[in-house]
Amino acid sequence: MRPQEIIAKKRDGGRLNDAEIRAFVEGVTDGSWADYQITALIMAMFLNELDFDEQSLITHAMLHSGEILDFSDLGVPVADKHSTGGVGDKTSLLIAPIAAACGLAVPMISGRGLGHTGGTLDKLESIPGYSVNLPVEDFKRIVKECGYAMSGQTADIAPADKKIYGLRDATATVPTIPLIVASIMSKKLAEGLDVLVLDVKTGNGAFMRDLEQAQQLAREMVRTGDSFGVKTRALITDMNRPLGRYVGNAVEVYECLKILRGEADNLMLPTRNLASELASHLLLLAGIDESKEAAYQRVLTAVENGSALERFRTNVETQGGDPSICDDPDRLLTRGLIEKSIVASADGYISRIDTLTVGKVTNEIGGGRTKAEDEIDSAVGFRCEKTIGDEVTAGETIAVVSCRDVGAAEKAVEKLTAAYTIKPEPPEKSELVIEVVR
Repeated sequence: MRPQEIIAKKRDGGRLNDAEIRAFVEGVTDGSWADYQITALIMAMFLNELDFDEQSLITHAMLHSGEILDFSDLGVPVADKHSTGGVGDKTSLLIAPIAAACGLAVPMISGRGLGHTGGTLDKLESIPGYSVNLPVEDFKRIVKECGYAMSGQTADIAPADKKIYGLRDATATVPTIPLIVASIMSKKLAEGLDVLVLDVKTGNGAFMRDLEQAQQLAREMVRTGDSFGVKTRALITDMNRPLGRYVGNAVEVYECLKILRGEADNLMLPTRNLASELASHLLLLAGIDESKEAAYQRVLTAVENGSALERFRTNVETQGGDPSICDDPDRLLTRGLIEKSIVASADGYISRIDTLTVGKVTNEIGGGRTKAEDEIDSAVGFRCEKTIGDEVTAGETIAVVSCRDVGAAEKAVEKLTAAYTIKPEPPEKSELVIEVVR
């Protein structure tokens, strides 16, 4: 089957069948399709869209382009969580050890920062010595030893997705729901899961800024997961403000350790609460608990009794990191950075935060990548002192940015000051979890 025939069919609005989609994915995997042919079909898919059957077929083909892991010998439910990406979105670092402490196995394949959002792998690499580049055999072994492992996508897991995603990113064809679903779900289904909970973010700091788009994506991913025999649920959550107190890499790990140690302050509570909510849905889907209330209480107990922290410690040590950070989280923080305050421009209430700007500025000061080859500075970051709904007075510190360079710090302050809107009246209260999609 010639690539030109398949490209022409989709270009003209036709529906691709199983053989045509398998020919495409096999061509991506074995290199028999040229990049320009892959890109041409991706653009045709972007412009003419894929129906649910095509979406399922391409997910299946991408899933089976590599190895599918098997943890059935563990004798416990296998679970994972995935987020569509946000600013200060660090819940994976909490959910994995909490879920493991509650009796689940969590083989978490994560990603690096994308655009203005942070990446779980980048955060983990701020832990001295921590390795996220695990061969499949080591990944399996670590899940068995401590209940969870956190690794990047290897060449063995959904290799077609890695190639297709790179070309989508380079050709402005990322925002199409069927290909987003196929990309996310092919990687997650390759983990050999029993249950999957998705955190679909919406708001001014999310990729899906529009609620209707977020709802559509959530429905499609849940429908796809269920069709592959994985119990799947999605929570649509608010990303109109940074999640928790910190945005950065080492500082986000620091926040998670403070939560696991029972030392969270009020600005860290949204991180703890969202992680607890997502983890409790995992337990409920997996049949560990019969009610949401019981599952949530089990999650809180795992934090309060220290068992989740001990899982975190064991994982860090097993993956080559320095476990002493669990006893002294301050070891993660770099001294001597240039700290500049963002202050309130007027008396009143913080009514809006341009979260996209917070994410972009954190990247610009070194906390993320502009180009794939850029190195990340794990130490730099952003710290919330006030959030939406808080009353402030003119000149009061509402946030702090930590940089290496004075010039970068001054530019950051200028942009971040403009990211805050202060009004005389308090805003309406918004919920962290907007909707649960079953």
